[in-house]
Amino acid sequence: MTHKKQKVAVGAKTDSDKQPDTGRLKSIGGSLSDAWNSILASQTLRALWLRNSNEEDQEKQKEATIKGLIGIAPKDELEGMMAAQLIAAHNAAMECYRRAMINDQTFEGRRENLSQANKLSRSFTVLLESLNRHRGKGQQKVTVEHVTVNAGGQAIVGSVQPPGGGAPSRPEDQPHALTHAPGTPMRSPHQEPERVPRARDA
Repeated sequence: MTHKKQKVAVGAKTDSDKQPDTGRLKSIGGSLSDAWNSILASQTLRALWLRNSNEEDQEKQKEATIKGLIGIAPKDELEGMMAAQLIAAHNAAMECYRRAMINDQTFEGRRENLSQANKLSRSFTVLLESLNRHRGKGQQKVTVEHVTVNAGGQAIVGSVQPPGGGAPSRPEDQPHALTHAPGTPMRSPHQEPERVPRARDA
């Protein structure tokens, strides 16, 4: 019995390509391509540690994982990948924590598992920060429209540290956004400008 190999030319349409992408699974993987969303969901499920779970618990873990992806609500493919990695990193970290706490675990085993859990938790944090940056969260913008400084004064835009270093202990002692050099009052926009005497007037 011989098998004939079929060659698919680059750009040629296969049977799966002929089916239109409906984007029904976009809430899982963030893509309008259901093929992408299905693969992403499959990759996330395969990263689960299921060996110690019975069949019923495995189904709960799988369902919870898909609902977790939906809860993160990826809006595009990049967010879908980050969501999948967030879940994988969380599950792996929790497994390392569990192994570290086994009653008969050796000191070396406990230390290694806690070390891996720490690295995974840090990876989780970096991924979460990346996701928030991608979504435009966590960014502050300060707009200064008009600043008037008297002669000899100095305006500083930004955070100002108190003398001697360290952070101010009380919120009201924390200067933010705009300040000026001490001892030089800032002029009000409603105040008449101070007349500076000319040399011939003196």
